[in-house]
Formats: sequence, structure tokens, C-alpha cells
Amino acid sequence: MADHSNSVNLPPGFRFYPSDEELVVHFLHRKAALLPCHPDVIPDLDLYPYDPWQLDGKALAEGKQWYFYSRRTQNRITENGFWKPMGIDEPVLTNANKKVGMKKYLVFYLGEGIKTNWIMEEYRLPDSGSSSSRSSKAKGRSKDHSKWVICRVYERINSDDDDDGTELSCLDEVFLSLDDLDEISLPN
Repeated sequence: MADHSNSVNLPPGFRFYPSDEELVVHFLHRKAALLPCHPDVIPDLDLYPYDPWQLDGKALAEGKQWYFYSRRTQNRITENGFWKPMGIDEPVLTNANKKVGMKKYLVFYLGEGIKTNWIMEEYRLPDSGSSSSRSSKAKGRSKDHSKWVICRVYERINSDDDDDGTELSCLDEVFLSLDDLDEISLPN
């Protein structure tokens, strides 16, 4: 599915910039239920043979982010490194605080453990409790399709800064620059 991003037929001015809830509800749920997605813009991709910088032309690119469906797996090893989970899974909630999915953050490491700036957000459906009312055939089918995940991959710009990725406001920058006044000599 080479260069899938060029086949997206969106009107001029439209961008693919979905929220976490939209990725899970409008794309992942439909994929897991084998329903068509309109527009069908996110390609299927077996992520783990690819290093993150190889995704261009294979995944849906929007700005400096790549989106694709993949199968959920524990093996997150590529030719040149591996994806390592960081922190705990976060719930994806609707505006009404209903849990519709889970999000896991992963960082890409080169070789034996050199941390890079590449981040992956992996979205999955919430684990459903076992239901004795379903037949084993239905359980098998549901389990198979719920293994789909949506991945959003991007390269973080300033990974050395221990911030949360938010930009400073002008007022914050002014206050921070006041700390430097000790170093400036003012005229008398």
C-alpha cells in the first residue's frame, strides 16, 4: 500500500487531525467490527518490520505524524531497535466520561537501548470482561478483531527538555526572562 496518503480524497483545506476519542470511536471500533470507514484513509500496516523513519509513504501522513492500523502484539522489535512502553495505559474517554478505549505511549530505542525522540501512541479497544452468554464461536471472532490497534507515530522535537510538550505563553516567557535580570546591568 505504497504512498497511501496521496490517494486520500479530501476537499482542499481539510486535514486529518482526529482526537483520541475520534480515533477510537470512528475508526478503531469500525475496523474491529469489520465495518467500512468513510473516508477510508488509514492503511493497514505491520509496523514492526519498520523503523519509525521508514513510515513515510507507508502510513497516512498528516504533518509530521503517521497513522495506521496494525495488529496488537507483544513483539515490538524492528531491524534497528525496539518500541518500549512508558508509563501506564491511559483510558480514552468521551465527553460524557465513558471509557471507549485505551492509549499506550511507547518510545523507540535504537540497538540495545539508545533512546530516540520517536513516540508512538497505540490505541486499543478496552478489554471486555468475559461473557458466558456468548458462544465460543462469537468469542473467537470478537477476540480476533479486537486485536486491531491504531498507531500514531511522531518525532518529538525537544526530548531533552523534561516538559509535557506544551508551549509557553508570552507571559510565561516574560516571567522566566525576569530570572535573567541579575545578569543584566542596567544604566543608572
